[in-house]
Amino acid sequence: MNYEAERARRIKLSPAMAVSVRARELRAGGADIIDLSVGEPDFDTPPHILEAAADAMRSGQTHYTAADGTPELKEAIVEKFRRENGLEFSRQQVSAGNGAKQIIFNALMATLEAGDEVLVPAPYWVSYTDMALLVGGIPRLVECPIEADFKLTAQQLDAAITPATRWLFLNSPGNPSGAAYSSAELQALGEVLRRHPRVLVLSDEIYEHIRHDGAEAPSFLSACPDLHERTVIVNGVSKAYAMTGWRIGYAAGPTELIKVMAKIQSQSTSNPCSISQAAAVAALNGPQDFVQEAAAEYTARRDLVIEGLSGIPGLKLRKPEGAFYAFVECKGLIGKRLPGHKPLESDADIAEFLLETAGIAVVPGAAFGLSPYIRLSFAAARPLLNSACKRLAEAVLALEGGR
Repeated sequence: MNYEAERARRIKLSPAMAVSVRARELRAGGADIIDLSVGEPDFDTPPHILEAAADAMRSGQTHYTAADGTPELKEAIVEKFRRENGLEFSRQQVSAGNGAKQIIFNALMATLEAGDEVLVPAPYWVSYTDMALLVGGIPRLVECPIEADFKLTAQQLDAAITPATRWLFLNSPGNPSGAAYSSAELQALGEVLRRHPRVLVLSDEIYEHIRHDGAEAPSFLSACPDLHERTVIVNGVSKAYAMTGWRIGYAAGPTELIKVMAKIQSQSTSNPCSISQAAAVAALNGPQDFVQEAAAEYTARRDLVIEGLSGIPGLKLRKPEGAFYAFVECKGLIGKRLPGHKPLESDADIAEFLLETAGIAVVPGAAFGLSPYIRLSFAAARPLLNSACKRLAEAVLALEGGR
């Protein structure tokens, strides 16, 4: 019997999760694996956030809440945008969900008709395209390679928009590239969008606090405030506050769109965990020292990885401006082989080679819509990153041949 609907056949399992599962299987079998495949902070959630969750449980905050967030959480989100981004929203323009992924899914479910197109600059976070497919949309990729600093230009955007275009996705700082758009670059994109009033903008700003060397990473609406009725900002507490497992993401956008998103959530998952919401209030309203300290540590780890990869032949890395990923061009390894083995023909082959030979779990660039690259996360302790770079260098130097 076939249990899989056509909509489910359109999508695939998360490639990053698939690599991580394989890494765990090898580790369970006794292999020494350094897993750099998953984008998750390795820090514990700060103590004051844990205490807020405990207080919420003790005080009876264990019941249903409003479908898309408590008034307290919405107010904390409103204040966060005012304090950190200089943006004004009301509670009616804010929605909280079970992670930023659900927020994005809700926005697409609320707006996409069959055949509507979603413009996705590549490389992109792996779930964007599959979420669009799942709700009947058509993802349209616009390649933004390393030579373009992994960023979409106004000229590319203008050429890519069609009468069917409904959304433009932006992610800054970006996963997997770490690229961050400047105000001028966002304003140039905004100039194109003003000529296409049907196109909505989803600005994924989940990595806004993880920036390196003082890099600029403004909110899209800070650069293009007149597009507020066509823009949804997506964010969450997962990355900045090491709260991935708490599953709280949020959005701010036009009131009528937020209403539809809340309606969809009310008939799917209903409210996010009440305890997690209380913890998120403490994260947003409380001391921000952890955020700054973690960002500084990520920068130190980034520099370690840059130095560790710099002398490896066949690899090329653009210095990430934000997030905690190195998106490494590996074109120079295509065609090489271990003695007695088949040549490496793709970045998937290279990722498998590194896992099986060097014990390093990375994600192939094909998962992010751009090849040949590999993504490794540097949200790991420095000794692990040092070991991973040494293993990678030894594995590459063992290859021979090439094109």
